[in-house]
Amino acid sequence: MKDIVKIAGVQMDPKLTEVEHNLQQIEARTRQAAAAGARLVVFPECALTGYVFNSRAEAEPCMETVPGPATGRITALCKELGVWVVFGLLEVAGDRCYNTAVLVGPDGVAGHYRKNHLPCLGVDRFLDPGDLGFGVYDTPVGRIGLHICYDCNFPEAPRIMALKGAEILALPTNWPPGRGHIPRYVINTRAFENKVHVIAVDRVGLERGVTFYGHSKIANAWGDTLAEGSGDREEVLYAEVDLAEARQKHIVIRPGEFEVDFIRDRRPELYGDLVKPAPD
Repeated sequence: MKDIVKIAGVQMDPKLTEVEHNLQQIEARTRQAAAAGARLVVFPECALTGYVFNSRAEAEPCMETVPGPATGRITALCKELGVWVVFGLLEVAGDRCYNTAVLVGPDGVAGHYRKNHLPCLGVDRFLDPGDLGFGVYDTPVGRIGLHICYDCNFPEAPRIMALKGAEILALPTNWPPGRGHIPRYVINTRAFENKVHVIAVDRVGLERGVTFYGHSKIANAWGDTLAEGSGDREEVLYAEVDLAEARQKHIVIRPGEFEVDFIRDRRPELYGDLVKPAPD
């Protein structure tokens, strides 16, 4: 595995309920990104379906199993192009329904994440909370952790994936109006405090009165912004990241005088209050 990997974030405008149209856009943009040299291509939350559904019943016809038809088509494309793709969809599993992100490669579904933190917003109002925890998946393009949108507001989620050895955190998202502080401050902070690369990919466009924020971002493991999207255009962001930077947690400013390690310097024995329920 090479340490320098080119990654791409596709800021797109999914159409509500138009699964086939959205899937064709995912395929076309994946080809575009692969032609530009990207090995990992990340799409927004609910890229396959749209987000602002008015009920669970309305969303159910757009839901798929994982693996399923969409992941099958993306697998074939990944095999052809030699890439890995992360995209958001609505998943049905028995009588449960989830906001899901999948990591697909040439051999099929390589990672599968169900959104754990659900805001009272859009389709999340009608879905079940995730039950798969926060996984990290080994691929030839890095150790990739998956989370979705609101999850990044909880610093425990990225930290768990960092502790599991993540080198890249992929965050498909749908930021509504008023969430500008997330790409402006939170994405770089999560990258810096965990020393991991973060690719946060938002959508744009108007859906049932909601104008999505855009401003997708790629930040490196030092917390530096490598690429940032506009607020209103479909576009593809590119950046090269060094996986070795994400593995090196011990930061030496002046040997023996100024050294820090955000992982080894933790004091877990003092953090018990973090896992206690909130007071009423």
